[in-house]
Amino acid sequence: MDHFEITRLRQLPIEGVAQRIELHVSRHKSLCPFHDDHHASLSFNTRSNTYRCFACDAHGGTIDLVMRHLGKSFPDACRWLADSHNVILTEWKPTTQAAQSQPPTFDATRYEPFFERPWLSQEARRFLFDERRLSPAVVRWCRLTSWTDRLQTHWLQIPYYDANGKLIGMQNRNLDFNKEDGNLRNVPRFRFPYGARCSIYNLPVTAMLQQGEPLYITEGCSDCWAMLSAGHKAIAIPSATLLSRADTKLLTDLATERQTTFHMYPDRDAPGERLFMQLKAALPSLEHHQLPPTCKDFADYYMSQHPTPSRPEGA
Repeated sequence: MDHFEITRLRQLPIEGVAQRIELHVSRHKSLCPFHDDHHASLSFNTRSNTYRCFACDAHGGTIDLVMRHLGKSFPDACRWLADSHNVILTEWKPTTQAAQSQPPTFDATRYEPFFERPWLSQEARRFLFDERRLSPAVVRWCRLTSWTDRLQTHWLQIPYYDANGKLIGMQNRNLDFNKEDGNLRNVPRFRFPYGARCSIYNLPVTAMLQQGEPLYITEGCSDCWAMLSAGHKAIAIPSATLLSRADTKLLTDLATERQTTFHMYPDRDAPGERLFMQLKAALPSLEHHQLPPTCKDFADYYMSQHPTPSRPEGA
């Protein structure tokens, strides 16, 4: 990771990071996890994006908070922040000065063959059909495929296409991330090829929208797969801050030209509601839908409504 990526992680909202590590933030304060605190002495400054405890003097920014609270090294804390906020960290950097002056590019021709004939390992099938209970038709539509690296880590490959069906990026999801051996090897949860553009997911569905048809916006691919499996047309974004002007214009043009109505089930946490409000600023017609109190996100809600696996025939 480079200086700009580290800066980006430091600019993540400090209170949102605190809530991701399960601190209860109220009125810019929370109980300090670094000493026996009973009076909410940990204070958050949203202007400087920092925290400070006025009792034990613990202080710092987003990366410092994760390092200290979760007991991680600096690189591991950066990877944790990137994984939990869907921030893309490049896997490879050019070594020569001439190469560094070139803008990052994604070699789509290298990866396109992977998605022409998708193949799902047993680990991928277990994740998609047994755990997530997704529709096999949705898995085929999204062209999800899988592979196993030389360290025997199992990965799900997720392609990103533009509205015309051109491959513009790819995301690798670690299917072993929650297993003890994966954590011991310090393998990240997500990996992105150098130069991949992964802002809006499932853009090809926008070309299929009828006049006035609703489009659901989800946070992350998993929610999008669940929404598609539930029978709705949907796209996903990792964060409103990652939306380019071109992406925003694409969505606003849908509202203007096709009278598309936008809907969202925000995650049941402060970051989810913050994402909704950021999108609402760009899409005033965006409609808020409330999840049940027992569900943290739409994928969780979808699984609660589909308790049995959805394995395709012959799987």
